[in-house]
Amino acid sequence: MTVEDEILRKLTEIEQKENVRILYAAESGSRAWGFASPDSDYDVRFIYVRRNEDYLRLDNVPDVIEWQLDDVYDINGWDLKKALTLLYKSNPALFEWNGSPIVYRTGDHWTSIQKDINSFFISKSGLYHYLHMAEGNYREYLKGETVKLKKYLYVLRPVLAARWIIERNCPPPVKFADLADAMLEPSMRGTVDALLEAKMHMPELGEGRRIPELNDYLDRSISELKELAGKEEPAPAASWDRLNEIFISVIEGD
Repeated sequence: MTVEDEILRKLTEIEQKENVRILYAAESGSRAWGFASPDSDYDVRFIYVRRNEDYLRLDNVPDVIEWQLDDVYDINGWDLKKALTLLYKSNPALFEWNGSPIVYRTGDHWTSIQKDINSFFISKSGLYHYLHMAEGNYREYLKGETVKLKKYLYVLRPVLAARWIIERNCPPPVKFADLADAMLEPSMRGTVDALLEAKMHMPELGEGRRIPELNDYLDRSISELKELAGKEEPAPAASWDRLNEIFISVIEGD
């Protein structure tokens, strides 16, 4: 049995034991980004719906299923109601899951939902999300003379994603290679490609001397992006109408 077969088996098990219907399931994290290590785990994220009567109960029904977390699998999902409520707020995770190049489960309902997802993207929210991610990892892991080398990729990706949003005003691609092709300065390409090669072929890319040219690039990029983020205009309030239509259509099985 392949890993994908095992993941599909686990998704069916979730449906049976939790009495839910999974609309969509995809890979998240380093495998979706395209720079997984040989020992990286599988970050499976899914969107599900419950029975109609579960949405009419007076007591709260959990809106998250945390199914498995170990060295091999990290599997959890969101109820569709939670997902659509967060989509209204332009939650970045949903755009990443929806854009994953590794999809384990989908169907007509999710295909219909996909047509509307990007219309709820708010550039300012996405920009600040990736900027905070880049700043946090940079400050935590890349400021010393000795650094965790793989963390360069975990800062570079959100920096490039933020640049994409500034230039294109839409959700950035999930794959790091697509972001790098579009947004990375050519002078950085050789250094970044060497890091990618090491990350993808070593069980654990450990500590090493800081890479001055990458630090300079990241310092400059983060400063530029902070200035640009401050100039982004707030988005007008979205409408709940379409999200309500989607939710009702799915739970009624239309």
